[in-house]
Amino acid sequence: MNWRDAEREYEDEVIGETTLARLFEESAARNSNRPAQQYKGGVYERSLTDSVIPAATSGEFRTLSYAEMRDIVRRLSAGFRDLGVETGDRIGLFANTRMEWAQTDFALLGAGAVVTTVYTSSSPEQVEYLLDDPDADGVVVENEALLETVLSVEDALDLEFIVSMDAIEGYDDRDDILTLGEVYARGDATFDLEAYEARIEETELDDLASLIYTSGTTGQPKGVQLTHGNFRSNVNASRKRFGPRPDKGDDVPVLNEESVALSYLPLAHVFERTAGHFVLFASGACVAYAESPDTLQEDFGLVEPTTATSVPRVYEKIYDGIREEASQSPAKQRIFEWATDVGVAYQQAESPGPILSAKQALADTLVFSTVREALGGNIEILISGGGSLSPELCRLYHAMGLPIFEGYGLTETAPIVATNPPEAAKIGTIGPPLFNVEVTVDETVADQEAFADDPGKVGELLVRGPNVTQGYWNKPGATEGAFIDAAPEETAARSSESGAADASGASAASSGQWFRTGDIIHIRPDGYLEFRDRVKQIIVLSTGKNVAPGPIEDAFAASEIVEQAMVVGDGEKFIGALLVPNTDHVREWAESAGIDLPDDPQAMCDDDRVRDHIQQEVDRVNENFEKHETIKQFELVPLEFTEENDMLTPTMKKKRRVILERFEDRVDRIFEND
Repeated sequence: MNWRDAEREYEDEVIGETTLARLFEESAARNSNRPAQQYKGGVYERSLTDSVIPAATSGEFRTLSYAEMRDIVRRLSAGFRDLGVETGDRIGLFANTRMEWAQTDFALLGAGAVVTTVYTSSSPEQVEYLLDDPDADGVVVENEALLETVLSVEDALDLEFIVSMDAIEGYDDRDDILTLGEVYARGDATFDLEAYEARIEETELDDLASLIYTSGTTGQPKGVQLTHGNFRSNVNASRKRFGPRPDKGDDVPVLNEESVALSYLPLAHVFERTAGHFVLFASGACVAYAESPDTLQEDFGLVEPTTATSVPRVYEKIYDGIREEASQSPAKQRIFEWATDVGVAYQQAESPGPILSAKQALADTLVFSTVREALGGNIEILISGGGSLSPELCRLYHAMGLPIFEGYGLTETAPIVATNPPEAAKIGTIGPPLFNVEVTVDETVADQEAFADDPGKVGELLVRGPNVTQGYWNKPGATEGAFIDAAPEETAARSSESGAADASGASAASSGQWFRTGDIIHIRPDGYLEFRDRVKQIIVLSTGKNVAPGPIEDAFAASEIVEQAMVVGDGEKFIGALLVPNTDHVREWAESAGIDLPDDPQAMCDDDRVRDHIQQEVDRVNENFEKHETIKQFELVPLEFTEENDMLTPTMKKKRRVILERFEDRVDRIFEND
């Protein structure tokens, strides 16, 4: 039996048709004595007291079992009901990724509430919108700082309560401001198991579970309505792909009750919410919460995880750190570069042979084993989503024994549409669709001449299945525009081998509408998908040629010279780029070459010697693209694109419009001699 058939037919105790609250209860019953969560001491002033959550030693992780987590979830759920939460109430969750986020999520779902998420990086105006648009009845914040943000806009809201996860002081005059510890105490006094079970039973798969707002790269965020059934179908399909199926060999990594995950992406985003939360807790895995994205290296070492989910930008940063550490001396740098070259060659070879195999073993001893140890020594599965991952970078990770399995999804699809299977991963693809997801493409949207070399079909990806949203909150026009009744020629372009037409859930969805993803996707003859770019980001040159900027930008991902790249040129005769140089590398190169560079960052970027140095990297990237896709002119900018300066979304996607406005003068310089 091939893996596709085995995946479709696989069933176990994790796969089911239950709501999210019941999913958690069933997993907690199966895994009651197993570790559920790990939390780090010295990070938060938690309001859940030591009698509920024993304090962890500062800088160390402590574990909660599933039985302990279940007790907390149940009492928090009862506490929220005692606070006035009723079935269908929208409750905001405004906090960083941490243990209490997960507990509060399951507690509110168990209380029948709809969880609406808010990024901690949101401005007061954005917080007002994200709580006002869903008409939130209450909000759970992380700490006093975020509480004050809510209070600054509360006059525009209709909140019945605000709850803080951390201890707070000075709000005794407000009966509607509580701590999570106080909510727990109310629930501990009122908890009734029969009433709790009855509430869970009353919830149905078609009931709304969450409103997750799009990141707003091109306008006001839209609230995506996701039901218990949307999430549940994604959990089921993920389990079939990554679970411990009997057909998998011992060398194929799986997600199961032995898995330990390090969670650090925003749980406010659907990617981490499903892949790093619902899927893992359903599987009986243990989830540890990193202190912050800045402490990942330390936290990987302490937790020793087997898995983690991340976005491409974080994998780029981790690799930059690995490479920087390896370049502490010329000898170490030469060994590292030799090892990565060997590893990539080994990965690409169909039959490595004894000489290449011996080199790979030596590279592993000298370099790769040390890299793996730096990430805890136990990594088996790294998942990448939320953006396009450079194939070169993915190959480097595989070469180091840190396999990244890239996938694809959207908030509107809860989110996973496709992902690489561990037993049949193909670098450079986002994998085949999940067993219960149908896909096809609208070829009329893409310039077919631009993708003439791609065997298969290229166009805007259309999706339907039980994971697809019912629409956007309070936006019927946007909902109508996001769906079409029939795909062009109404032919599902999945690989016939995928079996999705016969899959549970797909037949029910087959009579539904197709969701327009807005992404240009290549469906290969083998059924695997390749991401090309966003429809709206395709650059149309004045010559009529279409260029996808994503692959060009991704080609710089593993560069030690260029930190970030954004391709420009819409309406122009040629492709240009804004490049953010790796300042440390540039200054080290200049020092070794005896070049005295100006201290001012912009002056450094304008220095002809620096430009000539980076031109070599641009030339290297250009070798892999057609003539009309090559970067003819570029400008260096000294400011990294970050969430803090509003040039990245919370999920680390480029806000192209913001970047173009910020560096308008530099873009003008690229094309002034057109």
